[in-house]
Amino acid sequence: MITQEIDKEEMDFLKYIGGEVLELGDGYAKLGFDIKQHHKQLFGVVHGGAIATLADHCGWYAAVSVLKKEQTAVTIELKINYLKPADGEVLRAEARVVQKSKRTVFTTIELFSQDTLIAYSTATYHILTKKE
Repeated sequence: MITQEIDKEEMDFLKYIGGEVLELGDGYAKLGFDIKQHHKQLFGVVHGGAIATLADHCGWYAAVSVLKKEQTAVTIELKINYLKPADGEVLRAEARVVQKSKRTVFTTIELFSQDTLIAYSTATYHILTKKE
């Protein structure tokens, strides 16, 4: 699946948070957003929820990149380890598919603020067939 084949409705929330797909390949995705004030928490660093949201989106794009056109995926598990505060200008995520079975896709996601690794995540997605 390529970016042009992804349904616009599947991109609405990503656009709402200011995110964009930077790269999409077979089992790989890179997403990011410019860090704005509304992404930050009380101490001026990016809120953990914003980081987790980008991780989930990025893992999902990597997952659907290995699926058939009539398939999609939904998150069934997301784990994230926060390593350092994100306080730069850009938040970027890179996801890779590690394993695909008949029913699930397992991904790893690295999140960066500038070039610093700030979080590491794994996510599992359940494969669904879209209804016409």
